[in-house]
Amino acid sequence: MRKGPIIFVVIVLAVLGLLIRSVYTLLTLLFEDFSRDAIPHADFLVPNSTAIYERPQLIPKIIHQTYANDSIPEHWKAPQQSCIDLHKDYEYKLWTDDKAHAFIEAEYPSFLATFESYPHPIQRADAIRYFVLAHYGGVYIDLDDGCNRRLDPLLSYHAWVRRTVPTGISNDAMGSVPRHPFFLRVIDSLPHYHRNWYLPYITIMYSTGPLFLSVLWKEYMRDDTSEPRRVRVLMPDDYSKHPSSFFNENRGNSWHGNDAQLIFWMGRHWLLLTVLGFSTAGLLALSFWLISRRLSFLSRVSASGANGTPIMGGGGAVANGSSSSSPKPKERRRARASGGTALSSLVPRAWAWPWRWRQRQRWAPGGNRRRGRGRKEGYDYELVEHQHEV
Repeated sequence: MRKGPIIFVVIVLAVLGLLIRSVYTLLTLLFEDFSRDAIPHADFLVPNSTAIYERPQLIPKIIHQTYANDSIPEHWKAPQQSCIDLHKDYEYKLWTDDKAHAFIEAEYPSFLATFESYPHPIQRADAIRYFVLAHYGGVYIDLDDGCNRRLDPLLSYHAWVRRTVPTGISNDAMGSVPRHPFFLRVIDSLPHYHRNWYLPYITIMYSTGPLFLSVLWKEYMRDDTSEPRRVRVLMPDDYSKHPSSFFNENRGNSWHGNDAQLIFWMGRHWLLLTVLGFSTAGLLALSFWLISRRLSFLSRVSASGANGTPIMGGGGAVANGSSSSSPKPKERRRARASGGTALSSLVPRAWAWPWRWRQRQRWAPGGNRRRGRGRKEGYDYELVEHQHEV
C-alpha cells in the first residue's frame, strides 16, 4: 500500500480525534440523566412541615437577585415580591450594575478588567451571581422566577443547581455555602472562557451562561463527588409547574436576539444536523482522496512521458520499435507499437465519475489512433496511441 493513502487516513483520524476531544464534555451532557446527583423528591417535605426545621441548614438565609438598576419592570415586580414575602427572615440583596461593579472592584480587583470588557450586559449579570454565591453564600434567583414555597429544604445541601431542558444545568436558580469549591472554580474559570464566538447567543451561553456552567459542572463532578464538595441537582418537577414546586416561571429571556431562534431550531434538530455534518465531512474526504489519486496518477504519467517510457497495464511497456511483455489472461489488451508511436493519454475509467474527463492530444494529419484496454494495479484504464506518418 502506498504511503499517500496511509498518511491521508492518519491525518483524517487525527483531525476527527481533536474535534471529538474538544467537544467531548458537550457530547457527554447529551447523555447525562443527572440521576446520581439529583435531590430525591422525598427530601422535600410538604410546605410548612415541622420536620423541615429539624434538618441542618447549611446555606445562609440570603436571597440574591440582579438587575440594571432599582427600577424593576412591572412584569417582574410580582415574582420578586413573592420571594420577599415568603422569606421575611431572609436577607435580601438586589445587585444593580453599580453595586456589582463596586463589589468586584473592592473584593476581586483582578477580575475587574474582564468584568468591564464583557460586550453584553447579561454577561456581567451572569458573572456577579457566581461571585456573590462564592463570597456570601445563599440562594440566587432570577427576577422572572417567582417563589411558590419557602426555600428552607434547599438550605440542607452544600450547593445545588437546577437541571434544564434539553440538557445541562441552568444558572437562574442555585444555592451554595460560602467558598464552595465548585463556585470558586467557576469564578476562576471565567477569564479563560471569555471569548467572542461571533453569534451573541453562543458567546453569552459559553462564556458566562448555562452552557459554561454545565461544562464546568460536568468536569467538576468527574473529579470529586464527596458530600461536602458535591453539587446536587434540582430536577424539573421540583423546580416548577407543580403545586409543591419551589418556583413558578414568568416571562423572561429579555436578552435573547434573533440568533437565539436559529440556535433553538438547531437544538430541536440536533440529530439531523449531526448526521448531515458527518455525511458532508465524509463526502469532502472522499472527494479529496479521489482528486489526490488523480493528480498522483497524472504526475506519474507526465514523468513517464518525459523519460520516453510510456506506462502500460500488466507490467508491459511500449517503446519505439518494441512491444510489451506477455500479459496475463485477465490483463489482455490490444495495443501495437511501431516506429513513432507515443502515449498521449492514460486515463483511469474508475475516476470518470463525477467529472467525466478525458485528456486528448492533437495529432498530425493522417495519423492513426488506436485504442487498447488493460488493467494496472487494480483499476481499468484506457490507452490511446497515436501513430504519425513520417
